[in-house]
Amino acid sequence: MKKLVILFTFVAVLLVVSACGKKEETTANKTSNEGGKTVIEYWHVNAETQGGKTVDELVKEFNAQSETTEVIAKFNPDMYKGLMQNLQAEAAAGKAPAIVQVGWSFLNYFANNFEYSSPQAIIDQYFPEDKTFLEDYFLSNVLALAQGPDGEQIGIPYSLSTPVLYINRDLLKEAGLDENGPKTWEEVKEFSKTIKEQTGKFGVYIQQPADNWATQALLESNGAKMITDGKATFASEEGIKAYQLWADMVLEDQSAPNLPWDQGIQSFIDGNVAMLYTTIAQRSNVQSNSQFDVAAIKSPAWEGKSPKLPAGGAMLAITAKDEEQRKAGWEFMKFLYSVESVAKWTEGTGYVPPRKDVAEAENGLKDFLAENEMMNAAIEQMDGVVPWTSFPGDAGLQAEQLLLDVRDQILGGSISVEEGLKATEQQINELLQ
Repeated sequence: MKKLVILFTFVAVLLVVSACGKKEETTANKTSNEGGKTVIEYWHVNAETQGGKTVDELVKEFNAQSETTEVIAKFNPDMYKGLMQNLQAEAAAGKAPAIVQVGWSFLNYFANNFEYSSPQAIIDQYFPEDKTFLEDYFLSNVLALAQGPDGEQIGIPYSLSTPVLYINRDLLKEAGLDENGPKTWEEVKEFSKTIKEQTGKFGVYIQQPADNWATQALLESNGAKMITDGKATFASEEGIKAYQLWADMVLEDQSAPNLPWDQGIQSFIDGNVAMLYTTIAQRSNVQSNSQFDVAAIKSPAWEGKSPKLPAGGAMLAITAKDEEQRKAGWEFMKFLYSVESVAKWTEGTGYVPPRKDVAEAENGLKDFLAENEMMNAAIEQMDGVVPWTSFPGDAGLQAEQLLLDVRDQILGGSISVEEGLKATEQQINELLQ
């Protein structure tokens, strides 16, 4: 168990009410239902368009077959940053959910600031029959994504994704462009400008949720590094050049919209944007709702360079405080990591399965992958995956917010790319001292 090391404020306590909704009864005062089942909360960030429906289906299926546990799923807005803020508020009130999704960029922050139980410790203590579960079903490099600096297994990888470029082939053809889409970021800019000129519609939307995942892919693929030896280093010549391309498309060419994430995705689905740079986890939403010839292609590279794509998604970690909730938490997690459940999760989202035997299994994804070519782009570029930057120490939330703030300032035209990145890099490094 880790020692809880964080200061809480009255404002933080209010965050969980405003973001997660007022709870009629939480696991802090409701540990069992009328049937005697242990009741636990599962906190996730999956909106309806990004796996939320599948979360509900899996929870319903689990609750129907479990004789000991009832799971209540709680959606947290503002992605992983929002969940961390809500977790602070819950801890301030002396409570904790049983299981939480932790985005890769907050792995160190979570480990340093919250109380959790290593999954292997839970297994060793209560479930000896599952002693080799992790080593049997997960590749070592995949498990390593959810390990701390000291090698401790903090959680288990659940959602794995890379950014891909979704393309509207009909719009590309209308603009007289190659319907197979661009291969480089330089071509993305050229394509976008041509689409704007020829059709009046936007060329590309680059995702803008409450995280900097896609931004990292854009900058590091050009040779920048978000962090080096514990210091922020993204305001390098390569980082500034990469960010400048994005800003130029938004502000000068006006070929890329500056929109919140959900609006940007919907604009692509509605046919008002020709290309969408976002997670493969949006595959189901895009594929199901687009009324045009849509495809997903690999993330663009910079000319002469290989893409560096941060591993998106999250791990699942056990934050339950008492013995019965920890045991119930592992029962639910084991269910989520079954071949059938992982297959449903991939089918409902587009996340690459973390468990190594799912893709080829008859009761897994064998038939699905044969029929859904959109998944190929994400799977084929896994060799370019790098860790999602996790700023060290207790400054993770602040560092992430500073990067979000400067994104808004740059794309809003209130500050130059060079000035904004250099000032933000300095602010983050002051936090990290």
